[in-house]
Amino acid sequence: MATSNRELADFLRRARAQCDPARAGLPPDTRVRRVPGLRREEVARLAGVSADYYARLEQGRHITPSPAVVEALAQALELDAAGRAHLNDLIGTTTAAPRRRRPPTVQRLRSGLHQLLDSMGGTPALVLGRRGDVLSINRMAKALFTDFDALPPAQRNYTRWLLLDLEARTLFVDWDLQARAAVENLRLDVGRTPDDQPIQDLVTELREHSREFDRWWRQHRVHQRTHGSKRLLHPLVGELTVQYETFALPGDTETAVFLYSTEAGSPSRHALDLLTSWTLTSTVPYSES
Repeated sequence: MATSNRELADFLRRARAQCDPARAGLPPDTRVRRVPGLRREEVARLAGVSADYYARLEQGRHITPSPAVVEALAQALELDAAGRAHLNDLIGTTTAAPRRRRPPTVQRLRSGLHQLLDSMGGTPALVLGRRGDVLSINRMAKALFTDFDALPPAQRNYTRWLLLDLEARTLFVDWDLQARAAVENLRLDVGRTPDDQPIQDLVTELREHSREFDRWWRQHRVHQRTHGSKRLLHPLVGELTVQYETFALPGDTETAVFLYSTEAGSPSRHALDLLTSWTLTSTVPYSES
């Protein structure tokens, strides 16, 4: 079975197992369910396709579902926006003509964007590219998280740092939540670019060195980071909660800007203000490397 077909088959099985029959509107079932979630024939009935057709999809067969069928499957499997996007990505990889693998290119940002981030004063900000690579980070984000510019270029990856760096585990009070979200976001990236060798190498490394990553990866859940919060226990300023918003750059679907803030008048705002004061007197260098 081709890799893309295997990914689609695995995603459908995992998504089906997470569905609630009662929430799906199915009548009470007198048969004992040996596994959680929906049966294949139930998904097929909800999506309005034959059980044989859906079974072949889950087996990774080369089938070209229509957009209407893809949408019906997404509804039957109760997929959110990220799940729907992932399903469409995987359907696309199984039906599109074979693509010529291109050598990986290095993502570089305009100097103006680096300058913009560095001018934000007390607002932590960073830019993530393909695979979660950290392309730019300002002084406040370095102080809040870690100085990615000081790491070897091959290690400047947010997900890698979150999963493999011991300091990240102690920094995040909600480490399990943040790490899992990063894994699920990486899963989404893999669906978009299945022929990207660096992302495959990153997944292999993380599966070998992180039991949590391997467990979450096998669950095949996807998540799109758009906004949220992070709870930190910072070594300099103590506990604080930051909210983040994500912004896509116009015309660039592979790059996202993350901005972090705190609630006005809160202990978290006071802690961030203290950290801002510290960065103004520290010698943390700024680098565009």
